[in-house]
Amino acid sequence: MYKIALVEDEKNLASLVIKYLENEKYEVVYFKDGESASKAIFDDIDLWILDIMLPGVISGYDLIKEIRKNNPLKPVIFTSARDQDIDKIMGLELGSDDYVAKPYSIRELVLRVKNLLARSYNFNNYKSSNIENINGYIIDFDKRIVTLNNENINLTSKEYDLLLFLIQNKSKAFSRDQILDRVWGSDYFGSDRVVDDLMRRLRQKMPNLSIETIYGYGYRLSI
Repeated sequence: MYKIALVEDEKNLASLVIKYLENEKYEVVYFKDGESASKAIFDDIDLWILDIMLPGVISGYDLIKEIRKNNPLKPVIFTSARDQDIDKIMGLELGSDDYVAKPYSIRELVLRVKNLLARSYNFNNYKSSNIENINGYIIDFDKRIVTLNNENINLTSKEYDLLLFLIQNKSKAFSRDQILDRVWGSDYFGSDRVVDDLMRRLRQKMPNLSIETIYGYGYRLSI
């Protein structure tokens, strides 16, 4: 059973989200503010749902920074009442895997949770072998670890998802929309700008990868 942490100060909304998640057989731990949630950073939690704007001095942005220090691949979904590009981009920069603007459909949120858990913890469809060396990077598909010269490269869950997709489809060109569908899922509603942002972050962390930009179309990993 997956354990999900919900950090949300709107109690009525939180109670509905908890009900829907528990109906899907997830275990849910609830926090009404950043201070109480921060005490659970090191707990065995499979996915976090973080409201950006929280009462008190600790925001959702502060929480994800601490979560990423502890586990760079932990799946995180941001929610916010402000449907602004700056919130989405900031969330992605800090390592969130998805973003849902309020008011949102709880059924949609649950679907995003399902898809993110599946992508984060079930990668048997990506690779049958356990380890691969690509341009000096050692990728352990079982442990979801990437190293270079015996040093770990801290990728977020979404950055790792993108890397796996590129490896699975080496030398194939994909449009931004195709990458959105395959990495974020067909239920994702948002701009294809997130593809460029995520690709830029992956290139910064793994500059030895030969990721080609096909202008006006998309990207390709060349080996």
